[in-house]
Amino acid sequence: MASTPEENDRNSKLRSVSVDLNNDASLMIDIPDALCERDKVKFTVHTKTTLDAFQKPEFSVPRQHEDFIWLHDTLDETEEYAGLIIPPSPPKPDFESPREKMHKLGEGEATMTKEEYTKMKQELEAEYLAVFKKTVQVHEVFLQRLSSHPVLSKDRNFQIFLEYDQDLSVRRKNAKEMFGGFFKNMVKTADEVIISGVKEVDDFFDQEKTFLLDYYNKIRDATTKAEKMTRAHKNVADDYIHFSATLDSLSADESTALKMYLLKLAELFEKLRKVEGRVASDEDLKLTELLRYYMRDIQAAKDLLYRRARALADYESSNKALDKARLKSKEVQQAEEHQQLCCQKFEKLSESGKRELISFKGRRVVAFRKNLIEMAELEIKHAKSSVSLLQSCIDMLKTN
Repeated sequence: MASTPEENDRNSKLRSVSVDLNNDASLMIDIPDALCERDKVKFTVHTKTTLDAFQKPEFSVPRQHEDFIWLHDTLDETEEYAGLIIPPSPPKPDFESPREKMHKLGEGEATMTKEEYTKMKQELEAEYLAVFKKTVQVHEVFLQRLSSHPVLSKDRNFQIFLEYDQDLSVRRKNAKEMFGGFFKNMVKTADEVIISGVKEVDDFFDQEKTFLLDYYNKIRDATTKAEKMTRAHKNVADDYIHFSATLDSLSADESTALKMYLLKLAELFEKLRKVEGRVASDEDLKLTELLRYYMRDIQAAKDLLYRRARALADYESSNKALDKARLKSKEVQQAEEHQQLCCQKFEKLSESGKRELISFKGRRVVAFRKNLIEMAELEIKHAKSSVSLLQSCIDMLKTN
């Protein structure tokens, strides 16, 4: 299932995640095409560049979701990037929900009219296409975040990902590696509790930590409420299908003047269904998806704070070890060297971390402002369409 040019055009107008990428024209990346094969999506990653680090000025390569995860994990595990906010990895493509709904619709076909079944099927196909588009977009945003970063854009693995025209042959993690990752997260969680007792020496990071913890909870709650709102609009659109089909069915049994009124009302609910469906789609694209993205991005910022706090704890431990070494007059030089290394690492993380968090705030504000304005404009547009449809129907009924 490949996207068409018309779909790509709408895709560019209604981008699910709008972040202030500030793309440098020297490295432009997009995903112009993708192909869905059962549980896999094959992305075509297109790059246009003027940088000498690349062999060609323009090229395209095929990539799968596992390749994106490999790139993210490679960057995340690079010690040199410990003071950076690593863009969150794109979530795994999930087409299970629309497929399950399509399966249930097939089972219930006998209980519906032909027109009702056709409309419900169209709705589910549109939902599947929306999930497909969002999948492409979150993968594209991940790459664009990297290309716009002054440090990560120069990473060698990132360049290999973009330029190597063969299959990267990135395998999925086996059970042992998955358990290792799970164990690592458990250790990290326990470690966060331990280092939480370390007194912060910089008010900026202390305030950022408090803010991000509170902000994450608020974004998570807002995401849940936005999902409920989107689901409610979809349910209304589904109800309009039943109203329209029922009125249409009733009109078939009428031969009086009432038939025309029933047909006009059926037509009204069908038009309202399309408007309500667009409302649900736009809210999902402009608000819900943005909130989901920033939940992941805030977690990436919290990971940066954790790495810095870990470096601070190591620095304080090295100070204590140096004091003990001096008291015993034993291995003082090694203790001093270790203390200096810990100090340098902590200062480096603090310096780059402050820049990253300030940039993160600016990017976040711009993204929310842009998406909320666009969503408000779309809501007004759809509300006017609904009022116009209702007014036209009322005027027609009065005239007749």
